[in-house]
Amino acid sequence: MTLQTVFDAVVVAAGSGSRSGGAKQWRILGAQTVARRAVQALSGARHGVLVVPSGDEALGEATLNGMQNWRVVAGAADRAGSVRLGLAALIGDDDAPVLIHDAARPLLPGAVIDALLAAVEDADGALPALPCADSLRRVQGGWIVGAEDRNGLFRAQTPQAFRRRITLTEALDRWTDDRPPTDEAEAVLAAGGRVRTVPGDPRLMKLTYTEDFAMADALIPRQIRVGTGFDVHRWGPGASVWLCGVEIPHDQTLIGHSDADAGLHALTDALLGAIGEGDIGDHFPPTDPQWKGAASDRFLVHAVELIARRGGRIINVDVTLICEQPKVKPHRQAMRERLSELLAIPLEAVSVKATTTEALGFTGRGEGLAAQAACSVELPA
Repeated sequence: MTLQTVFDAVVVAAGSGSRSGGAKQWRILGAQTVARRAVQALSGARHGVLVVPSGDEALGEATLNGMQNWRVVAGAADRAGSVRLGLAALIGDDDAPVLIHDAARPLLPGAVIDALLAAVEDADGALPALPCADSLRRVQGGWIVGAEDRNGLFRAQTPQAFRRRITLTEALDRWTDDRPPTDEAEAVLAAGGRVRTVPGDPRLMKLTYTEDFAMADALIPRQIRVGTGFDVHRWGPGASVWLCGVEIPHDQTLIGHSDADAGLHALTDALLGAIGEGDIGDHFPPTDPQWKGAASDRFLVHAVELIARRGGRIINVDVTLICEQPKVKPHRQAMRERLSELLAIPLEAVSVKATTTEALGFTGRGEGLAAQAACSVELPA
């Protein structure tokens, strides 16, 4: 919750993103588009506008799914023009503060918004800024030709806040230089306004180059989820059995609606449980004839895809097969390799074990086989 809850916002996402490989605002960052993350950070706005490239309006509308009081407009050829169009699309009065934010800075902490809204109470504008920590060199043709004094130099970030929407609109309208202003604060300063700084945040880095995305992804908070699964199938007539994706010759087979691979079923349930997606029966009902005799690796891959859509990754899995027969050890390495392939994780992150119940219970009597599984999954917080 911000210090001042009544403010409007414009998120500018109308650039081509050529230096990052194009359309960076629609790239996925932690299971969400860059633009969606930027908009969500400003979800406390009374009214908001997302400015997108002409022709990308449908992508913009998808970005705003579930966001109340936000709308999409097509942008202009330059940033200043896109900001003007975004301001013009805002509804309501002109007296509330307005924040102008780059979609390319998706990791916006709420504390920065609070500081900006407090700062514009007695200033025409405010922006977050970080001091230059590195020494500055002037370079020509790859050669250093001089040094610059970094004292008093700051790196400007967004969002930039302005006390009244009309203040910024008038400043942009009064801009007469042949080049567009580098940002909105420059236009307000040129119009005689006062702009102050608040402490910036390193997480507000601008995604400009392809390598910036790996750094931003590392900054997204994550959580570790644990899932467990258990499955049982009875023995019946047959010549082989499927366990953990590997077919093993045997004098019996496991009976089930699909191929009855108890190891894969238990692991699928563990993965679904880790992300709160129910169990295997919810996704592949045994009453559905299309799964009759189906290979259980399809079920596992489905769970893996669900995790990927959430921006998650599987850290490790551990499967235990509980049976008297068949002997698992001769096939354990093949099982690990198959699971590593299906899960797209390193072999060392896959464990397959076997145990007996010392001739006790239904597994000890040879009536069936049981499997239990555990996994850990990392998801964006």
